[in-house]
Amino acid sequence: MSENLSREVSKVVDQEVARILERTERAVTRTVNRALGVPEGAPAFDTDRWQARLDGLLAAHRVHGAALAVLADGEIHELASGILHSETGVAATTDSVFQIGSVSKGYTAAMVVLLAEAGKLDLDAPVVAVLPEFAVADAEASRTITPRQLLNHTSGIEGDHVSDTGRGDDCLARYIEGARTVGLTNPPGTTVSYSSTAYNVLGRIVEVVTDGTWDEALKELLTGPLGLAHTMTLPEEVLRFRAAMGHMGDPGEEPVPTPLWNMMPRSAGPYGGICATAADVARFARLFVDGGAAPDGTRVVPEAVVEAMLNREVEMPDQWFLGGHWGLGWGLFEWDGVRGFGHDGSTFGQLAYLRAMPEKGVAVVLLTNGGGAAPKVFETLCRELSAEFAGVTMPGFEPPAEPPVVEVGEFLGRYKREGFLMTIAEGSGGSALILTYEGADGLAGTFDPLVWQLTAVSHTPTKTVFAGRRNDKDAWIPVVFYALADGSRYVHFGVRATAKAA
Repeated sequence: MSENLSREVSKVVDQEVARILERTERAVTRTVNRALGVPEGAPAFDTDRWQARLDGLLAAHRVHGAALAVLADGEIHELASGILHSETGVAATTDSVFQIGSVSKGYTAAMVVLLAEAGKLDLDAPVVAVLPEFAVADAEASRTITPRQLLNHTSGIEGDHVSDTGRGDDCLARYIEGARTVGLTNPPGTTVSYSSTAYNVLGRIVEVVTDGTWDEALKELLTGPLGLAHTMTLPEEVLRFRAAMGHMGDPGEEPVPTPLWNMMPRSAGPYGGICATAADVARFARLFVDGGAAPDGTRVVPEAVVEAMLNREVEMPDQWFLGGHWGLGWGLFEWDGVRGFGHDGSTFGQLAYLRAMPEKGVAVVLLTNGGGAAPKVFETLCRELSAEFAGVTMPGFEPPAEPPVVEVGEFLGRYKREGFLMTIAEGSGGSALILTYEGADGLAGTFDPLVWQLTAVSHTPTKTVFAGRRNDKDAWIPVVFYALADGSRYVHFGVRATAKAA
């Protein structure tokens, strides 16, 4: 090892050790101070002020209802605002249950990593070693894809395979059988492409290893030990509580209720089927903030599990959507030098958000019952809460005042993945490019084409970044053009990689 490389490795190790010691010291100090009744250094949570802020944001952005949970000063603070259902007028309360969508992936990942730490599976052995029936359309990928690649979204498996395989306990087994025709977005291990399909494979692995259902394993491994009494997966469990109804509508429109309370099949459980209160999601996040220990210091999961899940596994082509890297289940970000983790979730008409900064002992959870402007409510609240309780600035994303001049010819054309087609054309009137997004194959004609105007943000020899939005009421989103090592061209949009077809 060269002297320079040795110094760099030593520097990284020292930084990681410092982070671990800081978190341990903070957890110990908080426990001791709480026992002695000593107030902590973080500012006090002003419930009335934040309640008024939440109320005002929901009204301004036409979001019917939401629940907010904030971990700060060693405590979880709960707020709720608005109504759960626009047709019944039932008030949203802190004990109301919302659908958390893809935030569920963090729970599935925790179970898989916990089982691996216990020696019951190998994250780096092929999936077929523990799940022999696993296969996708690509035979070589079927033989080589590993659980680690499923966890960090580098498996290349097409991410949006939805299949209603019934409500029975065999729904995931049947889902895996039906996934044999699912293709790849990219060769395994070559880039990040978000895959819900991969998380259902992980859910089935949990079932095989625990000899039960994914729902049962969730209770036995996580929600039971953590005391998460308001976290559940099945409709008959949700019916015991006040449940939010989803609402849909574009920004600026009055959201209307979805036709059904839950339009997702039971087989969607591992990638998006958990329902919970905001406080329960915050309690789950706190497990990773406190290094795997409960608030009273009781060890719930090994610290090695937490460290593994928060380790920077792969770098994202899109550095803004959830964070610059993926770990094992979590998107990982860094704001003003402070590392954090998080995830977004969406179902039909409900949106969920989680961001946490272990070094600062802070987590923010917002669950909403829909509305096209719910992301703006979260962005505003998270930015303000992060500044006040963690002392960091949540970065925004938008094009510069004077966008760089970029030669766009190489980006023009059609980009296709299973079920979806993106067409990139030259723009006009200040837009460098126009992105048209529509259904393809079996999804052709199922929704009206969506159009984004793209403005250049940055350009390097390996990656060109654009900011896109459909209209001036939308938030800017990253659209990244890049190439793999073999020269094949891709666009990264919506955290998914799509190859250039023509």
